[in-house]
Amino acid sequence: MLRIHQIKIPAGPEQEVQEALKKRLDALLPDRSRSARVIRRSLDAREKPCLFYVFSVECELGNSRKEESWLRSHRRLQAESVQAARYEPPAWNGSGERNVIVVGAGPAGLFAALSLAKAGIKPLLLEQGAPVEERKKDVSSFWSGAALKPYSNVQFGEGGAGTFSDGKLNTGIRDPDGRIEYMLQKMVEAGADPLILSDAKPHLGTDVLERVVKGLREEILRDGAQIRYHCRVKELVTENGAVCGLKTEDLLRGREAILPADAVIMAPGHSARELIRTLYAQGVKMEAKGFAMGLRIQHPQKLIDRIQYGGEFDYLPPADYKLTARTKEGRGVFSFCMCPGGYVVNASSEPRRLCVNGMSYADRAGENANSALVVQLNPSDFAGGLFGGMEEQERLERAAYLAAGGAVPTQRWEDFAAARFRTDPGSVAPAVRGAFAPAELCGILPELISGSLREAMPHFDRKMPGYALPDALLCGVESRTSSPVRILRDTAGESNIKGLYPCGEGAGYAGGITSAAVDGLKCAEAVIRKLS
Repeated sequence: MLRIHQIKIPAGPEQEVQEALKKRLDALLPDRSRSARVIRRSLDAREKPCLFYVFSVECELGNSRKEESWLRSHRRLQAESVQAARYEPPAWNGSGERNVIVVGAGPAGLFAALSLAKAGIKPLLLEQGAPVEERKKDVSSFWSGAALKPYSNVQFGEGGAGTFSDGKLNTGIRDPDGRIEYMLQKMVEAGADPLILSDAKPHLGTDVLERVVKGLREEILRDGAQIRYHCRVKELVTENGAVCGLKTEDLLRGREAILPADAVIMAPGHSARELIRTLYAQGVKMEAKGFAMGLRIQHPQKLIDRIQYGGEFDYLPPADYKLTARTKEGRGVFSFCMCPGGYVVNASSEPRRLCVNGMSYADRAGENANSALVVQLNPSDFAGGLFGGMEEQERLERAAYLAAGGAVPTQRWEDFAAARFRTDPGSVAPAVRGAFAPAELCGILPELISGSLREAMPHFDRKMPGYALPDALLCGVESRTSSPVRILRDTAGESNIKGLYPCGEGAGYAGGITSAAVDGLKCAEAVIRKLS
């Protein structure tokens, strides 16, 4: 198979781009028997306003001799002969019934359950929250002023925290075995746009994520798995240093039960503080890890488009960005989970605590762009040992809740930078899901974070002139970027409690939808090997 890189096509309306790409491929590959597919598409805006789409294409010319001859005659092109990695889900070689439980129906748990079911093991998937359709109603009601449901909200429920986000699928993890392509293909089969298979920065949007999560659920059930919603794990049941079951609570009926288990994949999500503390109290080994906290910032999307593209072009998608800086002390400050044409959302999951996240729909048609601006934090920054970082998250979330009476606190960048409080909303209209009100965000964050943000902003503005807009609107706090704790596991994927497999973001082994899903596949493979 041939892989051709760096095929540049001038940016323009989609039909013109596709026609130009076809002509280019026809010129490069005149053999009519060939097959070709786009495997990657990105936008090059380095010479704005002259913009290009850059394609990578895989082709088959019929046999290896033709491909070798073609490579010799096209040495100037960036092309290579490749053997594409195709992920094959493992099969289970055992017999009889095995009790395998997957805890958490986020990306890690869903793909772990899917892999186990396809292998012939019929797992039980437990989710303390609601099915995605019911969860969507609960979240909408909360944003409209209803009481928070502790187990069905932006953080908890089928689909995980990523369900109410931009649905980004790009990741920096290495994937020599093809798990990412397998995961993306499963999402397409579940209802995602096939463009995610080739887009350099694939995303779903929260409206499409609901459909995809439902489609994955239906496939998991078709393959023989069971799912129980509103089922909270209270503690492990162990014997001789190994897990043999879970004590659970039916949150709708208030009934407790003991579920037997030969293996448990624990994929609780990064906000499952109650469960993580319980596991630690039961002897599960953990360690503190680095994470990041800060605020969300909103700009007019048209401003970001002009900065990134050198103008406004109707045929281009809303522009995104990625910014990094380092303070004089060497601390990293960076943008995170940037949402073009999106909304800041009240992402709280605990009473009288408030945190925010970013969300956008598939069309990214909102008036504002938003992104987290966060500061890298280390375990040594906190007193309190293992849970020092978690306790700081909780402290800042309580302060954010009190700052605006339970509404999302907002402040203009100019006022935050000057450490002053004014109620003037400025020119950027808030795009927020949930109530919001002006507050003194500069008084919520510790100087370690607020000072680092002030120091980093001039660096960001040099990279994107106009970014330090005085009226840019800050919302806080962004505290759930990742888990501040890692549940330790060995090279076989097991915790010190045998049969317990920590998995995904909540266990400290992933940082987004794609990496969590891949870790779910890996943990399922580990369980299948163990039971075989």
